[in-house]
Amino acid sequence: MAIAAAHEEPPADDVLTRVHREEHSRLLATLVRRFGDLELAEDAAQEAMESALRTWPRQGVPERPLAWLTTAAKRVALDRVRRDATYARRLAELHVAEEAAATPPADADVLADGDLPDERLAMLMGCCHPAIAPADRITLMLRFVGSLSTAEIAQALLVPVATLQARITRAKKRIAANRIPLTVPADPADRERRLPLVLTAISLIFTEGYAATSGDAPIRQELTAEAIRLARITHGLLPSAAEPQGLLGLLLLADARSPARQDADGVPIPLEDQDRSRWDRDLLAEGLALAEGAAGRPDAGRFTIQAAIAAVHAEAARYEDTDWPQILSLYDLLLARGEDPVVRMNRAIAVGRARGPQEGLALLEGLADDPELARHHPFHIAVALFRDEVGRREEAAAAWARALEQVDNAAEQRFIERRLAESEGSTSTARD
Repeated sequence: MAIAAAHEEPPADDVLTRVHREEHSRLLATLVRRFGDLELAEDAAQEAMESALRTWPRQGVPERPLAWLTTAAKRVALDRVRRDATYARRLAELHVAEEAAATPPADADVLADGDLPDERLAMLMGCCHPAIAPADRITLMLRFVGSLSTAEIAQALLVPVATLQARITRAKKRIAANRIPLTVPADPADRERRLPLVLTAISLIFTEGYAATSGDAPIRQELTAEAIRLARITHGLLPSAAEPQGLLGLLLLADARSPARQDADGVPIPLEDQDRSRWDRDLLAEGLALAEGAAGRPDAGRFTIQAAIAAVHAEAARYEDTDWPQILSLYDLLLARGEDPVVRMNRAIAVGRARGPQEGLALLEGLADDPELARHHPFHIAVALFRDEVGRREEAAAAWARALEQVDNAAEQRFIERRLAESEGSTSTARD
């Protein structure tokens, strides 16, 4: 494999960091497909990364870093298989199982011709195997397909980090003990049964990219792009189903706002302050068409409803023109499909915009004892904003401070610090 000259490439550790961030899930999924063992794939990927850290600074960064890592990881895994009878037996059993399942699925034409350009969707579907505990499935998807850290998953699911660590360990043991295949089921009906969790995982991957829980930047474009890619594939697999279409529409409508979502310093700009002329018109048009089409299907569910909410925002020329009563009705539809503290929080915000900040604030403060929302910094931001609007400045400053305690992203911290300083300044002025 050709090696680029060191002086023509970015530093090796920078390239490796980027490859790990953007392509680790592809590497892992490739190894799982080849060797049928998640733990072996993890170990091989890690050793390949460590080998790159030793080799690339001396020899230069390969022209195709991911291909280099894949080759190195396969060599590590094959060496382990040769030395370990257990791994060798598992690999042999995997090949026998693949040959036994050689009958093409009912919709083989959908799966052909590049519709599955890599194995990450297979990993998503495999992680939803019914033998894996329901609470563990989405954790696995976010960890091994979304490549999110344990802390990021904990934030996304609003659970303690220790709980996430236990789930990952438990699920990996179950996969190994039960020889669970991490593949796309051949039966279309089986794929459809696993679909809701797959869509939820894709949504959470996008959410982490759209509002990063850690790091310096508010947006992780590699994650939003990956989530949109997976949503497109899933919609292609089930083109007549409402929810994959609704999810894709939702993600495109949200992603369309990205050009207007941060200022020159990289600090987030809230929806009400965004320059809507900077929104991506092509993404808006595609997202609106998908959302409208999904809404007309009889199996429309929560992602289709969320897409409809995003469409209402997209159709408003100005924030002041937003049809908040319609958004409130849509949040009521969401809550009718199941209790969700974040949905209830967003409904309270919609009430505040449709009926006045006092009423919205009262609903938000009624949610203050919810343990999930207590760890959710957007909840404290919403409380702070409404308290500022109704003139409760000192309490608003306390809510801004509470939000700051709950956030790890540097850009988000700067945004909250600005608003906290403004709130504290208003309090001082009022006292004077």
